[in-house]
Amino acid sequence: KSAEILRDFHSGDNVLDLLLEDGTVSEYRFPVDPSKPQLPPLRNPDILVGENDLTALSYLHEPAVLHNLKVRFVESRIIYTYCGIILVAVNPYKQLPVYGDAIIHAYSGQNMGDMDPHIFAVAEEAYKQMARNHKNQSIIVSGESGAGKTVSARYAMRYFAVVSKSGSQTRVEDKVLASNPITEAIGNAKTTRNDNSSRFGKYTEISFDRRYRIIGANMRTYLLEKSRVVFQADNERNYHIFYQMCSSANLPEFKNLRLLTADKFRYTCMGGDTTIEGVDDKKDMEETRRTFSLLGLKEAFQLDVFRVLAAILHLGNVEIRSSGDDRSSVPPGDPHLAVFCELLGVSADGLVRWLCHRRIVLVAETVVKPVPRERAVNARDALAKQIYAHLFDCIINRINAALQVPGKQHAFIGVLDIYGFETFDINSFEQFCINYANEKLQQQFNLHVFKLEQEEYMKEDIPWTLIDFYDNQPVIDLIEAKMGILDLLDEECLFPQGTDQSWLQKLYNYLDTNPLFEKPRLSNEAFVIQHFADKVEYQCRGFLEKNRDALYEELVDLMRGSEVIKKVVLYVTKESKTVKVRPARPSVKPANKQLRTSVGDKFHSSLSLLMETLNATTPHYVRCIKPNDEKLPFEYDSGRVVQQLRACGVLETIRISAQSYPSRWTYIEFYSRYSILMSHLEADLNDKKQTCKNVLQRLIQYKFGRTKIFFRAGQVAYLEKLRLDRLRGACVTIQKHVRGWSQRRRYLAVRQAAIILQQYIRGKRTIRATTLKQGWAAVVIQRYWRGYRVRQVYHVVRLASITIQAFTRGWMARKRYKKMLKEHKALVLQKYARAWLARRRFQTMRRLVLNVQLSYRVQQLRKKVEEQVTEPPELFKLWNKENRGLMERLTSLANSHSQTVDRLQGLEAKLEKSSNQKASLEAREKKAKEDASLVSIEVNAQSFIQFVNIFNHQREQKERYDTQVEGLTLKVDHLQNENSKLQNLFQEKSNVNENIHQEVSRLSSENSVDLKPKGVVVNMIPGLPAYILFMCVRHADYLNDEMKLKSLMNAIIGGIKKVIMSYHKDFELLSFWLSNTYQLLNCLKQYSGEEEFLKQSTPRQIKNCLKNFDLSEHRQILSDLAIHIYHQFITTMEKALTPAIVPGMLEHESLQGISSMKPTGFRKRSSSVYEDSETYTISSILQQLTVFHSTMNHHGMDQGLVRQAIKQLFFLIGATTLNNIMLRKDMCSCRKGMQIRCNISYLEEWLKEKELQSSNAIDTLRPLSQAAWLLQVNKSTDDDAKDIAEKCTELNPVQIVKILNSYTPIDDFEKRVTSSFVRKVQGLLQDHEGSTQLMLDTDYHFQVMFPFCSSSQALELLQVPNSLHLDFLNRI
Repeated sequence: KSAEILRDFHSGDNVLDLLLEDGTVSEYRFPVDPSKPQLPPLRNPDILVGENDLTALSYLHEPAVLHNLKVRFVESRIIYTYCGIILVAVNPYKQLPVYGDAIIHAYSGQNMGDMDPHIFAVAEEAYKQMARNHKNQSIIVSGESGAGKTVSARYAMRYFAVVSKSGSQTRVEDKVLASNPITEAIGNAKTTRNDNSSRFGKYTEISFDRRYRIIGANMRTYLLEKSRVVFQADNERNYHIFYQMCSSANLPEFKNLRLLTADKFRYTCMGGDTTIEGVDDKKDMEETRRTFSLLGLKEAFQLDVFRVLAAILHLGNVEIRSSGDDRSSVPPGDPHLAVFCELLGVSADGLVRWLCHRRIVLVAETVVKPVPRERAVNARDALAKQIYAHLFDCIINRINAALQVPGKQHAFIGVLDIYGFETFDINSFEQFCINYANEKLQQQFNLHVFKLEQEEYMKEDIPWTLIDFYDNQPVIDLIEAKMGILDLLDEECLFPQGTDQSWLQKLYNYLDTNPLFEKPRLSNEAFVIQHFADKVEYQCRGFLEKNRDALYEELVDLMRGSEVIKKVVLYVTKESKTVKVRPARPSVKPANKQLRTSVGDKFHSSLSLLMETLNATTPHYVRCIKPNDEKLPFEYDSGRVVQQLRACGVLETIRISAQSYPSRWTYIEFYSRYSILMSHLEADLNDKKQTCKNVLQRLIQYKFGRTKIFFRAGQVAYLEKLRLDRLRGACVTIQKHVRGWSQRRRYLAVRQAAIILQQYIRGKRTIRATTLKQGWAAVVIQRYWRGYRVRQVYHVVRLASITIQAFTRGWMARKRYKKMLKEHKALVLQKYARAWLARRRFQTMRRLVLNVQLSYRVQQLRKKVEEQVTEPPELFKLWNKENRGLMERLTSLANSHSQTVDRLQGLEAKLEKSSNQKASLEAREKKAKEDASLVSIEVNAQSFIQFVNIFNHQREQKERYDTQVEGLTLKVDHLQNENSKLQNLFQEKSNVNENIHQEVSRLSSENSVDLKPKGVVVNMIPGLPAYILFMCVRHADYLNDEMKLKSLMNAIIGGIKKVIMSYHKDFELLSFWLSNTYQLLNCLKQYSGEEEFLKQSTPRQIKNCLKNFDLSEHRQILSDLAIHIYHQFITTMEKALTPAIVPGMLEHESLQGISSMKPTGFRKRSSSVYEDSETYTISSILQQLTVFHSTMNHHGMDQGLVRQAIKQLFFLIGATTLNNIMLRKDMCSCRKGMQIRCNISYLEEWLKEKELQSSNAIDTLRPLSQAAWLLQVNKSTDDDAKDIAEKCTELNPVQIVKILNSYTPIDDFEKRVTSSFVRKVQGLLQDHEGSTQLMLDTDYHFQVMFPFCSSSQALELLQVPNSLHLDFLNRI
């Protein structure tokens, strides 16, 4: 328990007065022996309570470690904590939302210690060191049964599968993960401590190629608990696979197995309840079979495995009876015996005989001797155990074979899921082997910790002093050395008459002098070993039998005759020739007494092989802790936890760290945190390292390293006390001045009130004079008031008069204007009528002259043709053909000419009719009102003008027809020359089209050089490439050549795709082509001729529309290409911006004087982020955004696209920052909330400066803004809880609770969030709907929109700069 000292303790006092923090006792008197005072250990300051790393604590002792774990686990609901190089994982007994793919991607690429402790952080560190150092890695996961070892190992393997995708069709990573359900089914079982306890050790090597992608895996197993097949204690179960099969007995493929329910088989009902709450065995069976298939294990092999497993169940139900006189027998009609023999294909008589008899080979003869029922039952159970053990090995080897794929292994990461130190009421051979393995692992762990500590001191140039640490080599020698426990056990097993008691007596005789070996006082059937964690008493009963693992040779020979056993169980020896695997269990040797290998020897060999592997790798440690034995979520039993911490070496790590300099701060961290302790003379911003030295010389003892300051235990707590005292003194000074100012302000207010009261009291003496003055003042006020009222009435009347005059004068002026306008329009009508009559007379005369000329020229042409009849017939035919064509054209022109004349006559009639209408309108005009007559005249004038315009148009068309007739008549003599000119022109156009096609391809492939998005071209017209490409398309449309148009469009799209694929990381190039692709898409829409795109086009642009082809299909392809470019463009910007987000938004302290720096602990000892890496600030983010924005504007990108891109970037900033807050407890403080809100305001100001408020980008930062507000707001009362529930609408309940649980005070002036307050907020948030994910999806992209935007650019005014080298382009 935590407590506070009420009164100072003096030497000689026999009690220490304490106030317990939990409030259970108002005053607690702690007894103290004055002769040898043993005071309670000091508690760390609040700033260090709940730290991510236990080694960051200033006081390193067991109570501090337990308290820190309790605060994190119970109050903050955080299950992971670092302890130096160890990750301590406390089992929450509850599913937590911290293992999704988003969490994996958040930890990927991060340095150890930058994020909150997590199994993914350990996996990332192993993966990163493998890639950086090219050395194999190991992750050692250990702990008690039920502590969560299997789950932790599974998540580590899942992390590797996600971050190192193989990219091949084999999907090796999926197969690696698929092996877990199978191994759990055949190797896990329910125990009293754990519903899914692993009953074997497993070391999985995940292989990687040179690109560090998974190419395979290999699994080794250790010490399978075979005895569980035939015996389970109360409230325990057999292996899961048996119950899965019994629950699926009604499946058609299982009918011939004749399975019963689990409670009817002896091997599955010994523990009582055959079900597990919340577990569906039938569903798990489907998952097991699915993973069998995923690994490529054929259906036939699966059925053989199930056949062997069913045979084991039936074998357990074979009834063996006692026949008296040490004899036993099996009933002849035993149904289970028949099913067993049928499933495995063995002889029932042979099985019955060798279960109930034993063959003894003597010197001269062989004797078959009956055995009693007890030994027959043991033989049956031994057979079942051996079959299951070999089947287990077979399946493991099959899995290893399935996980081997072609490719050379470059490196591997091994994941060791092995049992932790165990001590029960009754400890047997299994616990002995488990604790032996943990002794070996603890020795390797101690040496590794010692080595890292030494490397740290040498790296920092600090003198190395020998640290005393516990070496458990004597315990290991006691177990495995010559004449040790294992050696004596193997020796006793060689004697047929050897017993457990005789072996135990040997132990007493040979090891009695060893201080680590003891004989119990009250028992003659046990021995005690002093392990590194605790003393363990082992019961010797069963040691010899389990070590021998004997099976009658006759039963072995009988099983070898089974075809099923050959195909399944004997697969181990067959596959070992082709698949190079290293099983922990060696293959079975012949049943020779001298050559038979014991279980202990096998385990020793496999353990030695494991240690060789681990010593050749870089280890990473995960220690799983069981917080309570009742499996209650987030319940903390300090006694059980400290027992496990001792057993797994965590406290040993703490002890080693405490002996040296456990607290280690970088100079920047120390300066930022403790600059308040410096005087003005000491504070030197230029040389912070020397400043730190100057301050520490007068405060405490220390050691200076190259990059860090090393403190003894308790020194940081003392510095925190000095800092707190200085802050308290500053607070007192501020309060003094504020209170003085407040009192002065109050005094001045009272003084002013007194003066006013004095004035009123003194005023009563002059009340008569005041009355007279008031009377005279009233008269003056009346005078002025009456004058004001009269002036007001005058102004109203004057304004009304002026208004009436204005309207009257306006009416008269409009009347005069209408009369003048009427006279003017009459003159205009007369002018146009007289002009029309004059033109009519001129056209009549001109038409007569043209007819005469036409007749004369035709006669001359006929004469010329007749004169050329004497020429060769071929030429005559050619001329005759051409003449006929010309005559036909002349005839058609004459017809059109006559039609034009008829239309002119019709227009003349209409003109006369309109003249008559005009006369009638003039007659009616005299009777109508003035305003109505004016409107009528305007309407008729407009009608007349329309008729005149139509007439003029028809007249111009007639003139063009006449000109064409005249031109064709004059060109008859030069027909051959014109034909050759036309052919040459057509050939030139074809050459131009070919050049256009070739140059478009050249531009598409070389535009990174020729059309690089910079220089004079972009400055002139941003979308020039799009306009040039469209004009080429328009020319192909003008030629009406479909093939050329399709070829051109395909070349454009293909060329852009090629450039984007080749330069997919070039931000400027992507911006350039996104802008031009979007502009080209707009041009294709604007000039398509569709009405919806012509609303804002000019007449000239409408005239330039495409005439012959519909390019809507190509527009869709181009739109899809633009979307692809946009997403690639966004991805490139995100990759450039992401490295600066977390340092700039979270880590950089933009508000001066508000520091949130805290101790970092061991995990950041090796990092040099303050010296070597680039420092990002909020200015870095703003500068990068400015570069993006200016580049997009420089390339003429549409503002709608710019707004969408900026909104996507702001979403990335908000989501990444919020995700890091969720995964970093050190960022959840009030001061950090102030920093975040300040940075958000900078981003908002940037949007205003760039005029991007309409992009709604700031709305994407609302979750982050609410998270910052949540960090700053009070979190204690019911009203605070209601405000949080009402205002945090953008955060889901999981995120709100996570922030509240992770809130960390930086100073003593801040208060922690209580568990009761968090529960209140959870209750208010129960009805809130929304996502339950902890992390935001940073890969989410808003839907991109390409709105149509009409261009005002006139195509005919475009100028192609010479810098583009497009000389082949000609304006047509």
